[in-house]
Amino acid sequence: MSRPSDYDDGTGSGGSLRAESPELGFTGWLRWFWRQLTSMRVALILLLLLAVAAIPGSLVPQRSADPNGVIQYEQDHPELFPILDAFPIQAFDVYGSVWFSAIYLLLFISLIGCVLPRIVHHWKAWRGQPPKTPARLQRMAGYTEIRVSNPDASEADRAAFAERAVTEAAGVLQKLRYRAQVQRASRRGAEEISVSAERGYLRETGNLLFHVSLLGVLISVGIGGVFTFNGQKVIVEGETLINQLIDYDTATSGRSFDSSTLEPFSLRLDSLDVSYNTPDDGNIDAIGLVKDYVANVTLSDGAGAESDHTIRVNHPLRVHGSPIYLIANGYAPQITIRNAEGTVVYSEAMPFIPQDNLNMTSLGVVKVPHGIVDEAGENTQLGLRGFFYPTQTELDTGAYTSNYPDLENPVLTLDVFTGDLGIDSGIPQSVYVLDTENMEQLTGRAVDSDSLELKPGETVDLPNGLGTITLDSVPRYASFDVMQNPAQEWVLIFALLALGGLLWSLFVPRRRMWVKAVPTEDGVVLQYAGLARGDDPALERAVEELRDRHRELL
Repeated sequence: MSRPSDYDDGTGSGGSLRAESPELGFTGWLRWFWRQLTSMRVALILLLLLAVAAIPGSLVPQRSADPNGVIQYEQDHPELFPILDAFPIQAFDVYGSVWFSAIYLLLFISLIGCVLPRIVHHWKAWRGQPPKTPARLQRMAGYTEIRVSNPDASEADRAAFAERAVTEAAGVLQKLRYRAQVQRASRRGAEEISVSAERGYLRETGNLLFHVSLLGVLISVGIGGVFTFNGQKVIVEGETLINQLIDYDTATSGRSFDSSTLEPFSLRLDSLDVSYNTPDDGNIDAIGLVKDYVANVTLSDGAGAESDHTIRVNHPLRVHGSPIYLIANGYAPQITIRNAEGTVVYSEAMPFIPQDNLNMTSLGVVKVPHGIVDEAGENTQLGLRGFFYPTQTELDTGAYTSNYPDLENPVLTLDVFTGDLGIDSGIPQSVYVLDTENMEQLTGRAVDSDSLELKPGETVDLPNGLGTITLDSVPRYASFDVMQNPAQEWVLIFALLALGGLLWSLFVPRRRMWVKAVPTEDGVVLQYAGLARGDDPALERAVEELRDRHRELL
């Protein structure tokens, strides 16, 4: 017998049997790429990449949230900064960078590509009929049967009984919220009648609801990030916040935010009441711990109408849909500074930042850029840095500290510096930081000179005849955060829908059930079986319950 010309007997003398793959072409590669992108595996990978990509935004300051921090980072790392800021790294604009946006958009497209075909398939399956009854139910889970024997019954009687049994089974399944259909088939010359039922389509509905809601969350977050506004303001008791961009201490906003959309209102802090645990409460270990913060405020709308409100931690005041949160508090010593001629050059309540939240030992800075004349008769700038102790006590080392957060024995200590505050360099400075690089220290341990020490109502002289300083009073301050996000309600709605859809898909079993009546020579065999679409540990028990209920009806 002659062999084909491409036969290979293993010696290499024949033709090659290697299979050649067809060329995909441009359209084929696009189709392959789309199938990969819209797979659930790739969607999960992109979701993980998005979480990882957000990490650099928490490691370095961002221009949108901390522009001064970016400037400071450039000063501290002049060689590294250009590399991190260059395209495409964009480390200081992570959430608006090309690579972060690419991951976000790919995830968005991937979810759409995953969800839409599943919705179409689910809709067709929902409107379709239950599947045909398998020929051999013995292979299915929970298989059980009942034999009904009556040798005296005619073939017509057996057929009538089988018809009635299947009809009753269909009724039972429909009461159990199955979608049932009676089916007939001829096998080996005999007619078999059965009912095929299916339930649990709501499981896939819940699954789709979860994914659609997740898509809605992504869209809402994206829209909210474009139009959002977030402003922070420190208000001393008696001061007022005006909801205008220029009045906030710090503010961040989306790229398409319009400041004219800020609702016109003002908020005056009348008082900040803080209640502490005392010995009368009966818990010695909790003495000094805070019970509650209550900010009593007066809200004035654009028409001039005023109303009194209270703001607590985690209980914001909502104005035109914008929540106002109480986020921090502390003491703001009211300080008055006069120069050598007795002219007031500074009179403000300066917030001091708590260094320990338990006893409120606080650090603060005072800057006087004008009005001070030194011994040589030249104008100089004055800086003061020190601590405020609400309840001052002395340690064994001689250092001061506070042992209670309320004003029981308030003391303010200050170190004095003169020279250049650095505020004229054009680089923004924090009001809570004193740059002493170009300044001379006049008091403090570093120069072996006692720091200034004041109690409320006291006045002491500044060193070198620079003037006097008075601690007038110690009011409290509160820090408020005002948010405006037009999509925040939608984020909440979609998040709740996603949670509901997830729970829905977890607790709704999807299963198929069959009841078949098979005629025999002396009667009818009723067969029962089920099939789980997913994990369903209660399937076999469900088949048994169906058999028992059906037997009672028959």
